[in-house]
Amino acid sequence: MTDISSAAPKHNFKQGLIEEAKKAFALTIYFGLWFCSLTLLAVTAIDERPIPLTIFGFAFVKAAITAKFMLIGQAIYPIRVSKHHGIVRSLLIESIIYLVIVLALNYLEAGIDGLIHGKNFVESMLAFGHSDPLHVLAMALVYWLIVWPYLLYCGTLIILGRENFTTLLFGYKNTLGK
Repeated sequence: MTDISSAAPKHNFKQGLIEEAKKAFALTIYFGLWFCSLTLLAVTAIDERPIPLTIFGFAFVKAAITAKFMLIGQAIYPIRVSKHHGIVRSLLIESIIYLVIVLALNYLEAGIDGLIHGKNFVESMLAFGHSDPLHVLAMALVYWLIVWPYLLYCGTLIILGRENFTTLLFGYKNTLGK
């Protein structure tokens, strides 16, 4: 069985930092679009008018934090795709693992946020998701639905390579300028 890993080719420190920043930025935009859309849906569902624009800034801050958590998850548990099992089967378990990592880091973030605001760490951590397991489950399902297409993108990129993937999406690059 051949496994293909997301481990990037070796770069010097500066190149690695630039690549990591690009990934974090792209993932922040991806999560930000999702979180802003969900925020708009939630605000319009409660019929709040006028819609405060600051909530979209908070959505992008949360997106940046979630993107960093996702990249930490990928550093802990790199994406591997088995040609034998295909992308979907290879990444299904990994998607659950990444979800657990992101949720765990969200709980940790809630605890640290509580400490910063003079509250008890454990109580703040347990208050994540309004202390409602059903709400946490609903958030986990939404997070998974957001992460799953990203992982499929990553798996496809790993299998095909960047050039083939770009060609698949956008066609061949015309080098003659026509």
